[in-house]
Amino acid sequence: MYRFWGLLFFAVPIVGTIVYALAMLGVAPFAGLRLPANYNQAGVEIAHLYNVIHGIMAVVFVSTGLLLGWSVWRFGGRQLSGGQELGARYFTHSNLLELTWSVAAAGILVFLSLYQLNSWAENKLERPLVEIAGRMQPQPPLAKVVAKRFGWEFYHAGPDGRLDTPDDVYLENLLHVPFGEPVVLQLESRDVIHSFFVPGLRLKQDIVPGMQHFVWFKATSPVELEIICSELCGWGHYTMQARMQLVSRSDYDRWLAEQSPWKGFAAKEEQE
Repeated sequence: MYRFWGLLFFAVPIVGTIVYALAMLGVAPFAGLRLPANYNQAGVEIAHLYNVIHGIMAVVFVSTGLLLGWSVWRFGGRQLSGGQELGARYFTHSNLLELTWSVAAAGILVFLSLYQLNSWAENKLERPLVEIAGRMQPQPPLAKVVAKRFGWEFYHAGPDGRLDTPDDVYLENLLHVPFGEPVVLQLESRDVIHSFFVPGLRLKQDIVPGMQHFVWFKATSPVELEIICSELCGWGHYTMQARMQLVSRSDYDRWLAEQSPWKGFAAKEEQE
């Protein structure tokens, strides 16, 4: 029985890592189990970081699994000459052991924080700039995304290019975005914490009530993508889905010109 558990501890990390590697390489029947196709220019770097992190975890996962398997196989069920089973040696504290795993974990975290520094700055800190009135300023949002239980409100900036004006276009659960150019979205929550997640863009941002968050990306081709909430926000969390349609700039301008301004803007102004 001890040998069975030893083999199980050996097999689980090895088989799990092999399956993950086959999914990453797109080998049938595991193709498509890992991540959907990427349509974001920055997604290549994000996927690389994803692979680096999982590579490190695979080493830890396999190492601990092999160590446990070897321990059970080597020492499980062994008996002393007097017939007494050989058990594990118990000790209450080890400064060396605690120092070793603390330094190893800290080293991994420091390495990852430095390794992803440029990608973090590009995708979270350095918002795209445009020239406005002769000065380089942060690019205005193309649309405002308002999360609520359990759906998404999208307010597209109208022909004036500004949000919260009478020509805004309002849609629920459908976001139109031009591809091939930087796009900025403004995120807000109407009630609780949500998380704006577009797997096809490798884009994810938590949304805290009372705060404005900005995300940006540059899509690479026309496609329709899924938008989901990846923060447990209530009983209807699983229903909180929307679609993002990536279209050419000309198609986007044509679509925007065909839309009627949001009628609720006047009522909103009166309430305020």
